Amino acid sequence: MRVIAGRLGGRPLRAPAGAGTRPTASRVREALFSILGDVEDVRALDLFAGSGALGIEALSRGAASVVFVERAPRALAALRANLEALGLPDAQAEVRPVDVLAALRSARGARETYDLVFIDPPYREAAGRASELGRAVAPVLAPAARVITESDRRSPLRLELGDGDERRYGDTLITIHHLP
Repeated sequence: MRVIAGRLGGRPLRAPAGAGTRPTASRVREALFSILGDVEDVRALDLFAGSGALGIEALSRGAASVVFVERAPRALAALRANLEALGLPDAQAEVRPVDVLAALRSARGARETYDLVFIDPPYREAAGRASELGRAVAPVLAPAARVITESDRRSPLRLELGDGDERRYGDTLITIHHLP
């Protein structure tokens, strides 16, 4: 697994050991960032970050900062190893090792807002968490924010954020919500 493009393009990324985390495939990341286009200077939030591949790709392509939220020990170890190996400073790549809902409550309390949010929960949990995730993420979205979800096409993560642009890559369903 590697960073696809940008200033860190080609650099290797470590995937968490075991089957508990499923990193976003390189071809899916490449297609997603092609659709997203310019991410220069955005503030991003990577929920269920895993290895951090999505947030790291955003940083490589010019995002101002990314907050990575991950609590699974193996994924957290891989994420931290990736950030360290790439030399990404804490000010630009902050790791919050807490539950996603706790992180969103904290962000809301601190009045943080994000221009770009990645939500990639474990596929088996995605559909059942849609309602709570949609309600929790809404208060931290900046005007014109984009929210990207990744889920299994057979059990999609459907947030209550209005219609989204859906793209299917094998069994992976990516939905991009563009907020007004």
